Amino acid sequence: MGAKKQAVELNARMFGDVPVLRRKWQAALKPGENLPRYEDVLLGSLGQLADHMVLLKCDSDAFVVSRTGRHAQKWLGDERWDIPMDALRADCATVLSEAASNAIANNRPYLAAAHCISNGMVRTYDVLALPTFSRWGGLLVGAYVNERGTEYNLLDAIVSTTDDGVISLSPVRDATGRPVDFQVVHHNQAAARLLNVAEPSLLWQRLGNGAHLLCSQAVVGRLRAAVTTDQGDQFEIENDDRSLRLGITVFGDVLSLIISDVTSLKRRDASFRLLFDSNPVPMWVFDPETMAFLNVNDAAVEHYGYARETFLKMKVHEILAKDESGGDLQALQDIGETHQPQRYHLKADGSQICVLTFARRLTIEERDGYLVAVVDITERREAEARIAHMAHHDGLTDLANRALYQERLGKALEYGYAAGQRVAVLCIDLDRFKNVNDSFGHPTGDRLLKQVADRLRSRVAGNNLAARLGGDEFAIIMAAASPNEVSDFAAEVIRNLSAPYEIDDKEVVIGASIGIALSPGDGATSEELMRNADMALYRAKQDGRGVHRFFEREMDHQAQKRREMELDLRRAFANGEFELHYQPLIDIACDKISGFEALLRWRHPEKGMISPAEFIPVAEDLGLITLIGEWVLREGCNEAAKWPREIKLAVNLSPVQFRSRNLVQVVISALASSGLSPNRLELEITESVFLEESDANLAILHQLRQLGISISMDDFGTGYSSLSYLRSFPFDKIKIDRSFIKDLTKRSDCIAIVRAISGLGRSLNITTVAEGVETVDQLDRLRDEGCDEVQGFLFSGAKQAAEVEQLLRRFEARASRAVA
Repeated sequence: MGAKKQAVELNARMFGDVPVLRRKWQAALKPGENLPRYEDVLLGSLGQLADHMVLLKCDSDAFVVSRTGRHAQKWLGDERWDIPMDALRADCATVLSEAASNAIANNRPYLAAAHCISNGMVRTYDVLALPTFSRWGGLLVGAYVNERGTEYNLLDAIVSTTDDGVISLSPVRDATGRPVDFQVVHHNQAAARLLNVAEPSLLWQRLGNGAHLLCSQAVVGRLRAAVTTDQGDQFEIENDDRSLRLGITVFGDVLSLIISDVTSLKRRDASFRLLFDSNPVPMWVFDPETMAFLNVNDAAVEHYGYARETFLKMKVHEILAKDESGGDLQALQDIGETHQPQRYHLKADGSQICVLTFARRLTIEERDGYLVAVVDITERREAEARIAHMAHHDGLTDLANRALYQERLGKALEYGYAAGQRVAVLCIDLDRFKNVNDSFGHPTGDRLLKQVADRLRSRVAGNNLAARLGGDEFAIIMAAASPNEVSDFAAEVIRNLSAPYEIDDKEVVIGASIGIALSPGDGATSEELMRNADMALYRAKQDGRGVHRFFEREMDHQAQKRREMELDLRRAFANGEFELHYQPLIDIACDKISGFEALLRWRHPEKGMISPAEFIPVAEDLGLITLIGEWVLREGCNEAAKWPREIKLAVNLSPVQFRSRNLVQVVISALASSGLSPNRLELEITESVFLEESDANLAILHQLRQLGISISMDDFGTGYSSLSYLRSFPFDKIKIDRSFIKDLTKRSDCIAIVRAISGLGRSLNITTVAEGVETVDQLDRLRDEGCDEVQGFLFSGAKQAAEVEQLLRRFEARASRAVA
């Protein structure tokens, strides 16, 4: 309603007859009716207003021009009556239809405006539509048409309002017809403003008499050339801090000069050039249609290595790496600001770089193009690749590490399950590798591991994988292989790894043992396969090393028994299930007890007595042997303190106890708390003590010896380098292993070994003891060969502490009878 009221008020301001019509229309509107009657509104007013009226009938939703007045006919350009609306000119028909339709839709008078253009002149008309209904039936709309104000020239209006300056120039010619000057015959306000001159002084001015930019010889020369050649021209001139672009168009003997202010555009181009040319980021501009380079900055020239001239003759696809061109071209042709995925570009030297490109479409120097900024991420990608490689490979050998091995094994099992193929896991442990570290040092050991990795790498190919799991542990994944193929491969690996190595002009020899598990029979998951292959490796080591073994279900049973023993061992120590038994050592010459060897026993509450040969290795692996060994020393010293002063105590030490580095303090503590004299304690060791950190262990032995404690070499003769140990440490006693005593009366080689050891002991002033003496014949032979002491069931087995005193009395009585 507000818009209708505004329209009516506007109409009242435009001409005085409209209010009369509005009031007559309003007055004719009866209560309860939507429209007044035609005869009540219009018939009485058709005098002076009739010339401006167009009477429209609504016929089947279309309008028909029923009657028209004289002035209305002039506006319509048609004097006919009773014609359809589409018979009129389009501009008149459009505004009449708009006004009549809206008047009927709103049941109110509706004011519309019509702009009619003829020969470049614009006339504006106001059209007031009055909706009525006729007593003869149907709707009638009376449209009152009146011209608003004066007409105006459309071209002049457009030219006068544009920001560009427009000047029309007429040439002034000499007698020969040659143009010598130009006169301003027309201009708009913008032209005077851009030239910075007063508007009245510019019209009819000759350029030769003026003082503005157009009066320069350069501009006049360009105008003269345009008239002479009848061809347009475009160029730019500078006016202090402004840049103007002049466009010349020739119309016969008249020139039209368009002046545009391009200062902001030039400044933008200058800013772009400054940012583009001096930018440290490689940048280039290319044509999206031809894909040719339009410009490159210095950073791009330096980074890519192409000469600028060469660069500008190239196209984008020429710097794209192979198999990249299609995707990159498509990406760069996308309209708008675009961040492209990483791509590979070619430098002039043929090398590839990994880049991110940022493209933006813009107009540069009036040409449509793409500005592309290039970020080289080659080093970042290489660093990421190195980090990813380091995360999945062993730092020393560059083989796959445990993480990558587990990942690849999982994938191999998934594929093998789907394809119905076996997957083999080979766990490899290097034999005697620790000797290399101890003998030559860890740097040599590291170089050895690298050579081992190189040999494995040369044997493992295709989808198979070699890995270092840690220390001297390696593993191999073999896919789609039969048991025979795996067995042959494992044997070849052992032969290859066991061949001598050359390190720092030294020949190093090691070996290898391999445990094998095959899916799906030995396990369906990577954890099961690795566990079972490890069990097979343990069996290979037990069987003498340097061999390969396949997993068997019995191994799992043994492993379960071992795990059960581990749990029982931990409880046994806490529950006090261990006890010491004592076996006497007999002095052959005196036929009396010289001492007792303390032997550890485990009385299991359910399984009874368990052999030390079964639980001692497990206790060593678990690290329990250190605590157990301390208990044995304290318990044995406390018991021996009750014996006669001439009776000694022999205690076995595990090589594991030497690793704790507090063995000397433990021995001193046991002696101090028991009050046992150090010269009554003998500590028995095996030659394996010298195989592990021999220098440190020798130092410990010397400290113990300085306390007055005797040191005995147990199981002498079973190792491969025992004689060197006798030279490296002054042992008090050597014990001949029972394996030589067992067949002493049957085999001459055993007699020869016993004779040699006894003779060696006499020469070095070392007491010799024979273990495992069970017969009188064995005793007689040992006495003949000069052995000093014996030990075995011929005299007594190991007894509990309570039986020691009785055993001592029995031997004293026997010695007394022998003297008598």
